[in-house]
Amino acid sequence: MEAHDAGIRARLRLQRDGFALEVDLALPGHGISALFGPSGSGKTTCLRAIAGLERVPGAYVAVGGEVWQDDAAGIFVPVHRRALGYVFQEASLFAHLDVRANLAFGRQRVPPGERRFELEAVAALLGIDHLLERRPDRLSGGERQRVAIARALLTSPRLLLMDEPLAALDHRRKQEILPYLERLHDELSMPILYVSHSPDEVARLADHLVLLDAGRVVASGPLGETLARADLPPTFADDAGVVLDTVLEGHAEDGLSRLAFADGVLHVGRREEAIGSRLRCRIHARDVSLALSRPLDSSIVNLLPAVVTATVGTDRPGHVLVQLRMGGTPLLARITERSRRELDIAPGRALWVQIKGVALLR
Repeated sequence: MEAHDAGIRARLRLQRDGFALEVDLALPGHGISALFGPSGSGKTTCLRAIAGLERVPGAYVAVGGEVWQDDAAGIFVPVHRRALGYVFQEASLFAHLDVRANLAFGRQRVPPGERRFELEAVAALLGIDHLLERRPDRLSGGERQRVAIARALLTSPRLLLMDEPLAALDHRRKQEILPYLERLHDELSMPILYVSHSPDEVARLADHLVLLDAGRVVASGPLGETLARADLPPTFADDAGVVLDTVLEGHAEDGLSRLAFADGVLHVGRREEAIGSRLRCRIHARDVSLALSRPLDSSIVNLLPAVVTATVGTDRPGHVLVQLRMGGTPLLARITERSRRELDIAPGRALWVQIKGVALLR
């Protein structure tokens, strides 16, 4: 039951009334891979098929070198024998048990010699170590979801599946739990497959991105490169932009902080993190304007040289997306067709980008 690819492989073909799923996924064996798309695009169906909760005839699923389903070879590993953890939208904790007992329920499913995590360590990782004696009805929505994640981890999975784990939470509770999801990303070596229709969650958490629309993969690859594509369907155009991983380099005398990335520096409002901290930021295409020469009298502080690589029409009449490169770093700008024509913006054109807004994600 060995596969040649140590990452996640899934080939799924499914036909239902009014819906067809046809995907071929090849995902990394580490970090967070996000399945992103509108409702009804097939995200949850993919997750359930990988877990074995829904059997897709003729499918192939392999994780970390182990084949979980290959109908051509007569292989189908039942759900309870797949080394996975599954986190649903609702925490579904046992109401009659306290947090410690809920966590122990997940851990006792695993033979002692195969246990990868200790209960106390996982509780500390997710910030629930002070909640162990409480019953679920005395927890907030965010706390319950963190307990559910901890319970999934204590099954010692080789893959963690998360199906819109923040969808049932309000904005405040989402902000409460996101730092803990980032901690999972930073401290665990296992792959996480994360389903969401929230572009902000994906931009903040994901390393690899799969865009799904109407049951098909329309783009897949590293987060920054995939978001920066100018040829994505209209479904994703409103959220066009790029995500940059930066390092807090220092502070200017005027109160701004400098974020260094591979091909330049961005200035943002003063940050309180330690110098050298890694911060992820998002630049929307709508917050980028273009100039043929460097502006000398602009209030915009982030001015960087770039080269146009492509221009693509959008579903908004009179607007185009311009794909650019700042050295090796991609960027997108949304401008009017009139501006494109009057500035003669075309592939190969060198110009200056003015970045009006930088959203710090973490």
